[in-house]
Amino acid sequence: MFYQIREQLTPISIDEIDESYITVAYINSDELREIGLRYGFARSTIAACQEASAHFRSGVEVYDDYTFTELRIVSQNNLSRTEDSVALYVMKNMLIIVNVEDYDSSTEEKFKAAVNRYSYANVTLEKVIYAFFDALISNDFKFIEDLGNDITQLEEYVIKGSADENFNLDLLQIKKELLTMHNYYEQLLDITDAIEENENDIFEGEDLWYIANLGQKITRLKEDADSLSASVTHLQDAYSASLDLKLNNTMKYFTVLTSIFFPLTLIVGWYGMNFKAMPEFEWKYGYIFVIALSLTVVAVLALIGKKKKWF
Repeated sequence: MFYQIREQLTPISIDEIDESYITVAYINSDELREIGLRYGFARSTIAACQEASAHFRSGVEVYDDYTFTELRIVSQNNLSRTEDSVALYVMKNMLIIVNVEDYDSSTEEKFKAAVNRYSYANVTLEKVIYAFFDALISNDFKFIEDLGNDITQLEEYVIKGSADENFNLDLLQIKKELLTMHNYYEQLLDITDAIEENENDIFEGEDLWYIANLGQKITRLKEDADSLSASVTHLQDAYSASLDLKLNNTMKYFTVLTSIFFPLTLIVGWYGMNFKAMPEFEWKYGYIFVIALSLTVVAVLALIGKKKKWF
C-alpha cells in the first residue's frame, strides 16, 4: 500500500505518486515488480526480495537514485524463532518497505506507527526512517536490562553453589541470544551509517542528525549486548572454577580418608604373614589387641587431621 504525506496521510496508487511530497509504502514482492520497472530498480535487488536472507550482514547497496538494503528483524520475546525479513528502498522523498517475510504483521504495524509518529505538517523522510527503526528497537533496552538481571541471578547460583546440571545449557542459550542481538545491531548500524553518509544525495542534510541519533542508540545497545556477552564468558569461567574446586575438595576428602585408614592395611599385611614365631597368635588377647591397635591408630590420625584442618 502506498501513502502520500500531505496535510494528512493519503492512500494512493503507484500512478498517483507525486515526487514533491513524501511517499511511504509497505508492499509485497508482486507490487515491487511494478514499481521496480517504473524507477529502474536493479534486478538483483528485486530478486533479493523474493527470499529472506540467511545472514544479518547482507550489506547496503548504494545506487545513483536510491539505496537498497535487506533487514532481518528479531523478536525479543523469542530470539530462537524465525525472524521477520523486509527490504528497504530509500529514494528522494520516498521510503519503500518490501514485505519479504512478515509472519505476524508486526513489522507492518511498526511501519504504520512510524508513519503516524510525527505531525504531517513537519514530517521529513529522515524522521520517518528514524521512527521506523526506533520502533524496531523500542523494547530492546528493557530486554537487555532483563537479560542482565537473569545473568546476575545465575551468578548468584554459582556463588551459593546451587547451580543445577542445566546451568551450562542456560548460559549457552543466553550467549546465543546475545550473539543474535550483536549481529542484529551490527546490521542496523551498517544501514544507518550508509544513510548518514548520504553518498547519493538523497537527503537534504538538515534532518540527518535524526539518523545520527539513531546510530548512537543502536551503538549503545550493541555495547550493552557485548558487555553482557563478556559477563557470560566470565560466568562460564567462574562456574568451571567452582566445579574444579568441588572436585578438589572431594579429592582432598578421599585423600584424608585414605591417609587415616592406610595404616590399617599395614597392620593387616603385618599380621597376615602367618609366621609361627609371632607371639600374638598364641596370646588369648591378641585379637582384641589388634582391634584396639587399629582403633587407636585411626583415632590418633583423625585427631591430627582435625588439628591440621584437613577436614
